[in-house]
Amino acid sequence: MNEQDALAFADLFKEAYHKCFGNALNKALSEPESKHLSNEIEDQTGLVIGWKSIKNYAAFVLKEAPDKRVNPSIATLDTLARYVYEAPKTSENQRKKNEGHFPYWFRHREQYTNVAQNPVQTRSKKPFLILGGSIFLILTILAILYFINPKQSNITEDFHSLDEHYFKDGNWFLVSKDALYWNRRDESPGQLTLFTLEGDNWPKTGEQSVIRNLLARKIYDKCFSTEVHFSNFIPEQNWQQAGILLLEDTSYQGKSIRLSLSYNDFFGGYNKPGEIIIQGIASYGKGYSNLEEIIHQTLFTLDQENNNQIITDNLKNSALRIEKQGSEFRFLYSASPSENFSFKELAVYEFDMDAKYVGIFALKGFVDSTGIMPVNINFFAWKT
Repeated sequence: MNEQDALAFADLFKEAYHKCFGNALNKALSEPESKHLSNEIEDQTGLVIGWKSIKNYAAFVLKEAPDKRVNPSIATLDTLARYVYEAPKTSENQRKKNEGHFPYWFRHREQYTNVAQNPVQTRSKKPFLILGGSIFLILTILAILYFINPKQSNITEDFHSLDEHYFKDGNWFLVSKDALYWNRRDESPGQLTLFTLEGDNWPKTGEQSVIRNLLARKIYDKCFSTEVHFSNFIPEQNWQQAGILLLEDTSYQGKSIRLSLSYNDFFGGYNKPGEIIIQGIASYGKGYSNLEEIIHQTLFTLDQENNNQIITDNLKNSALRIEKQGSEFRFLYSASPSENFSFKELAVYEFDMDAKYVGIFALKGFVDSTGIMPVNINFFAWKT
C-alpha cells in the first residue's frame, strides 16, 4: 500500500472497530476481541478476515511497531468496507462474479481522499474565509452540545419506528447481528421483536461469549434508571430469557450486570417443577469464570394444574427496571394483566462497576434442545 492507501485503511479499520465495539480504538486488541471482530465481520458480510490479521491490523493502526508494515489484499480491504457500509451478505464466489472490482473499498478510499485533501486546498486559497467558517462551526457545535448534551438527556423509546436509520439516528447500535432474525424485528406491529437466539454472556467451555442482536446504546451518567417492558412474553424452555444488560464494554471483557425474565428447569439433579423467574447476574469480567447470581425470584411454578391462564394473564404486561446510585444497584420488576402496573423491589446490590452501555437482549443460552421464540418489546427508558 502507498501512504494514502495506508491512511485510508487505518481510517476504515477504526470505523469497523467502532461499529463492532461502540467506542474508539485506543488500545491493542486481545485475542478474544480480535476473534469477536472477526466473527462479526463474517456474520454480517459472509466473508472472512482471520483474527490474527485483525490483531496485526490494530497494532499497525495504533503504530505500536512503526517499522512494521501490513499489506492487506484489496479483497480484505473491500471486506472491511462491506462491513462498515453494511453491504448485502455474499460469498467469495459471488463477489468474484458480481463485484470483482471491489467497489466498497474504492468508495471508501475516494471518500477519505476527498475529505483529507479538500480542506487543504481550500485553506490555501481562502484562509480567512475558512477560519471564520471554522469558528462559526465550532460555536454552532458547542451550542448544540449545550442543548442536547447526552449526559442531560432522558430517553424514552416506544419503537414506533423500526427502520435501521431511525435506530442509528437515536444512537442505537446492534452487537453481533444475526440478519435473518433482525430482519424479522417488525413482526408485531408497534413493537420491537427480538428472538431467543443461541448465545450467552455466561462463559461456557468451548463457546465464545456472544448475545446475538443485542440492541445497545452508550450511556454517560453514573446515576440513572433504566427499564424495559414486554408484551405477552412467557418463556417456556430452559434458558429462554429477555431483559436489560449493563456493560463496561461490548466485548464482555469488563464487568456487567444482567436482569432478565427467564425460564428455569435445571436444579442440579433434583426433580423439581419448572419455574418462571426473575434472574439477576453479575460478572466481574475477564479473568473471572464464575458469575454471581444475585437474584433468583420465582414468579410462577409449573406444578399446579390449570395455572396456565394465571400465568398468561399476569405476564400480559411485564417489566424490569434497574436503578443506580453510585455503586448501589436497585432491581425491580412488574407483572400484571394491566398496563397501569406498579414496580416491586427485588434486591439492592453493591457493585463497583462503571456502566458505559445499556442493552436490550433475548437469548436461550447454549442449549441446543431449547427452541427459539419471539420476544415483543414495547417500551424502553433511560433516565438520569
